[in-house]
Amino acid sequence: MEEKIIWSGSASQWTNFRYYIICVPLSAVFGLGLFMALWRFLNTKYHIYEITNQRIIEHKGVLSKTTDELELYRVKDVRHEQPFWFRLVGLSTLVVYTTDKSNTLLHIKGVQNGKELKEALRIAIEERRDKKRVREVDFE
Repeated sequence: MEEKIIWSGSASQWTNFRYYIICVPLSAVFGLGLFMALWRFLNTKYHIYEITNQRIIEHKGVLSKTTDELELYRVKDVRHEQPFWFRLVGLSTLVVYTTDKSNTLLHIKGVQNGKELKEALRIAIEERRDKKRVREVDFE
């Protein structure tokens, strides 16, 4: 089965709004605020998510890179959140609960069209589970 990209992108810079506001007065101190804001900008820009029909791939890092992969059949649940400030600019956060040992909780922050992305992800998860013949069973 060929892997197809459902969505690819990074968080919106709006997620850093409060941080940038704090950096403004620090810019007067040897340009420290400017450096901090630039670093945060690059960190957000190069924190990229790829959601395919088989897995979620997370690339992060500016100077050193780290890639983490999460198989879709390991996803237990997906939650869509829209905090007040995100709603003002049309953004949302997807919280992905998984059974993966290294990444049990994944936050995909600052995405546009979060409801549509959540629905596309849900469909891809179900298709992947059917393909792998995997079912989620909780024992309590």
